[in-house]
Parts: sequence; C-alpha cells; structure tokens
Amino acid sequence: MKGILASLQWFVFILAGSVVAPLTIGAAFGMSVLEISTFVQRTFFVIGIVSLLQAFFGHKKPIVEGPAVLWWGVFLLFAGLGSTISADASEVLRSIEMGMLVSGVLFILLSVFRVIEQVKRIFTPIVTGTYFILLVTQISGPFIKGILGVGYFTNEVHGTVAVLGIVTALVTILFATSRWFYLKSYSVLFGIAVGWLLFILFDIEKRIPFNGQSLVSFPEVFVWGVPVFDLGIVVTSAVVTLLLLINFVASIDVVGEVLEDTSDSRYNQAGIVMGISQILSGVFSAIGMVPLSYTAGFILSTRMKERLPFVVGSLLLLILSFFPAITMFFASIPVPVGYASMLLAFSNMLVIGLQAYMKAERDQHSLFIISLSLMIGIGVMFLTPASLAGIHPALASVLNNGMIVGVIICIILEQAIRRKNKTKDQKGKTIGVWH
Repeated sequence: MKGILASLQWFVFILAGSVVAPLTIGAAFGMSVLEISTFVQRTFFVIGIVSLLQAFFGHKKPIVEGPAVLWWGVFLLFAGLGSTISADASEVLRSIEMGMLVSGVLFILLSVFRVIEQVKRIFTPIVTGTYFILLVTQISGPFIKGILGVGYFTNEVHGTVAVLGIVTALVTILFATSRWFYLKSYSVLFGIAVGWLLFILFDIEKRIPFNGQSLVSFPEVFVWGVPVFDLGIVVTSAVVTLLLLINFVASIDVVGEVLEDTSDSRYNQAGIVMGISQILSGVFSAIGMVPLSYTAGFILSTRMKERLPFVVGSLLLLILSFFPAITMFFASIPVPVGYASMLLAFSNMLVIGLQAYMKAERDQHSLFIISLSLMIGIGVMFLTPASLAGIHPALASVLNNGMIVGVIICIILEQAIRRKNKTKDQKGKTIGVWH
C-alpha cells in the first residue's frame, strides 16, 4: 500500500508540474482546445520516456523531468515576436523544433567531450545559493497569481478561485506538517485531491471536451511541420543549451544532497540522455526538458527518497500519454490547484538556497558578489517584454530571464575575484621565497 501511494504521488506530482507549460504556450500561439490537449499528450510522452532513461542510464536519481523554464520562455518570447520577425505562428514553431534538435546535438557533444565536468567546478555555494534564491523570486509572482486565479477566467483576481486556491495551499501545508506519516508523505497528492474536489463542488472547474478522438493513439511527430532553419532561433537555442547546463548540474547536485547520495553524479551519462530528451522534444513537437531542481523540495516535503516509486510514477505517465481521453481528464486539473499544492515544495528551494549561502565564506567579497548578483537579477525581472522588442531575440531571451542574468553575473564576479586572490597568493609566496 505504501509503495502504491508513493508511486501515485510521484505520478501526480510529475503530471501537475508538466501541465501548465503546454497550456500557457498553446494559448500564446492561439492553438485550439484539441491542439492544446494533444500538446499535453506529447509533453507527457516525452517526460515519461526521458525520466525512465535518466533513472536507468543517466544520473540514476529520482529527479523529475519537465519543461525547462528557459525553453518555456523561448516559446513565449517568439510567440510575442512573431509579427516583429515577419513569421507566422506555424513557422515560428517549426523553427523552434529545429532549435531543440540543435540543442540536443550540442548537449551530446558537450557530454562526450566532458565539458559538463568543467561546468560543475563553477558551482560554488555562492553560485548555488544565488541560483535558488533568484529561481524562487522569479517563480513567486506566477505562483501567487496562479493561486489567486489571475488568468484563470480573467486577468483579475477571482474571488472564489482565490479563496479555494488559498484553502488548497493551507490544506497541503497542514498535511505536510502533520505528525501522521501518510498525511506528511503524500501531502501533494492529498492537496491536489482536496483542491480539485473543491473546484468541482463550486462548479468552477474547466473541463476539456472530448470530441470523439481515438481512445488509444501514439503521439505524432513533427505536428507543427518539418523543422526550418532560423538563425535567430538557432543562436538562441545554442545560448539556451549552455545556460541549461547550469540548471542541469544544479538539479543533480541539490537532489544528490537531499538524498545524501555521495556517489558519482554521472554528469556525462546524464548529459547524453539530456541531449536525447531535447531531440525527442523537437521530433514530437513538445517542450525542451530539463531535470527540475524543485524535486529536492518535493523530496524534503514528502521524505520519499526511493527510486522505484519514481520509476513507477514515470511509467504511469508514459502509459497515460497513449490514452487521449485520460490525458485530457488529467489536463483538466485546475491550474490554481496545481500551483497551490506545489507551493511548499517550491518554497523549500529557498531553504536550500539559504543553506548554500551558510556554507560559503562570510567575507566582504562574498557579500559583495551575493548582493550585486541578486540586485541585478531581480532588477532584470522587472523588464517588460516590450522594453526588449528592439534587441536581437538571441540576447532578448537571456535578458528576459533575471535568474540566468543574476547567476551569470555571480559566476563572472566570483571567478574574477577568485583569480585575483589566487594571483595575490602566488605573488606572496614568491616574495616569501626571495626573502
């Protein structure tokens, strides 16, 4: 019974964290309800396959694969820039397919030549802490808006949705802090169940109609059309690939710490699977995937560290993707419920970030790096898409992400100061020898 509930909670957690991205991207590109539902189906399919590949051949840890925030941003960015770059939605989507294929090849090459191991060296406690602080800061806005119902019916706070969203969040937190093992370990699952039931009782659930599609179907390839080459999107994809390495390494490391797993993190093997996942996302017209760092918060909240329930949960999601009717049913989970039930798991990332800072050296240089990185990163988050309209899309996709900008600033500052201090030390040793 314990294993069944654990697997079911992993399944629901993976599913709930994967639905929002295709729904919002589909709406941004003006897709129909049917197109969005098949988009969700393909996303589930790729996530299921990649999660199993990583669990058996990649990093071999229970880390949820899901739509990368960077790729999510690229989709939304080019959806808004479509008219600016004189391309319709279909052509933009086909170009992004090519971008994901290019990203996959780059990831495999970086893994084969062991570049990923070099990236890990720059992930000091200061960089890791900055990454998580900025990540939580960046997603806190969408989370609060989602829980309060902004965008669910209208772009204003919806009273009933807001109340039920807050209740769902409180119920999930109460479950997570309960002394009862089952309530604590399966808080996300129970939270989603309670929230979804409340939305049904108050008749504010959005149902996706089933219009006579096949009961069983295999996700189609290149749904948006044959990939086409667009220099701006390909360059953007190359930049995204390098930046995803930051997310990739951080996710593996932080989940390893939570699992207290000191074994080899298998970065190169996981990187090859990561490349395969990008290629699959391009082929099946889905969203580029990445190991999600908030898995660490989920594990901390539920205390489920075993790999088998995760594997079963991923397998369930893969099987689900072959049944459109069931896929659309789960895609009907109210977005506010998904946000509310995962609020605690995401907030635990802030704890991880603060703990990372506590491991760093507490000197003036460290405080300078942290304060400047956070200020710049948070400041960039306030830039509106309109303010970046005149900038090349490859650069705009980076400047549109305060988390990435802040982390890059942090890495540059720390490496520069570390190199400067190392040079001083070497000069001091040289002087000591002569004297």
